[in-house]
Amino acid sequence: MSPASALAVAVDRYLRHVAIERGLSKNTLEAYRRDLGAYERSLATRSITEPSAITQADVSLFSQELRTRVESALTASSMARMLSSVRGFHRFLLEEGLVEQDVAASAKPPKLGTRLPKAISIEQMEAVLAATDGDDLLQLRDKALLELLYATGARITEAVSLNVDDVIDGDVVRLFGKGNKQRIVPVGRFARAAIDTYLVRARPALSARGTATPALFLGARGMRVSRQNAWLIIRAAAERADLGIEISPHTFRHSFATHLLAGGADVRVVQELLGHSSVATTQIYTLVTADTLRDMYTTAHPRAR
Repeated sequence: MSPASALAVAVDRYLRHVAIERGLSKNTLEAYRRDLGAYERSLATRSITEPSAITQADVSLFSQELRTRVESALTASSMARMLSSVRGFHRFLLEEGLVEQDVAASAKPPKLGTRLPKAISIEQMEAVLAATDGDDLLQLRDKALLELLYATGARITEAVSLNVDDVIDGDVVRLFGKGNKQRIVPVGRFARAAIDTYLVRARPALSARGTATPALFLGARGMRVSRQNAWLIIRAAAERADLGIEISPHTFRHSFATHLLAGGADVRVVQELLGHSSVATTQIYTLVTADTLRDMYTTAHPRAR
């Protein structure tokens, strides 16, 4: 069997990355794999096997191939998804230092309707958080982690990258976002209590099981909790809460933003808390709350239907 090309190795590395970072379902991950497989085959027709050899023209050619397919013609949403997979792959290549520029940055997918973030209700979130109750060392850690995710809207990478010193005076936490951009986010009463309990009653015992590390959240062997482990913690809590739906680390971030806006928070404040570079990204969440209001109106008003 011939060795895998550098491009194939990079694709596999990217797929492992998104599986852990986003907690993708098996079906979604397979869709990514198929999309990038088609991209690899397109590049292979031009004998491209190295990520650094791909140009903007190659991405444009692939986009044109998708739009002009006669056999098994693609819908606009399928084309958008495939180009999104390619764009995500090239962003990853740049972030990992495997290429010097993102040649897919200007690739424009077909315009689709706005896709709203998935948030769960306050009651569902309370059920998930309650599912981590307990005095076991790992239960105390899980409670602190999930309370912090919901209290701050942190990305999962930001949360597991926290060190003990990043929790400042118990009232705020210092998060390092994309591009290592720092932001300070308040920590609510419930999250503060959970973190304090974890730091006093659980972290010292977990730390004694491994080598010295400044990491805030530790695993059973005293090492920093990984993104994949954090995703498994969340999935297990959702199962215990009997939600009946799958949730991921991003569900906490989406719910944080949606619940703040529904409670009357200013969109620009939420933008700062989330670490969004543009308020337009944050404004997507206002559509979620508008939909909720519309549903409540339709259900409750006697002349709404």
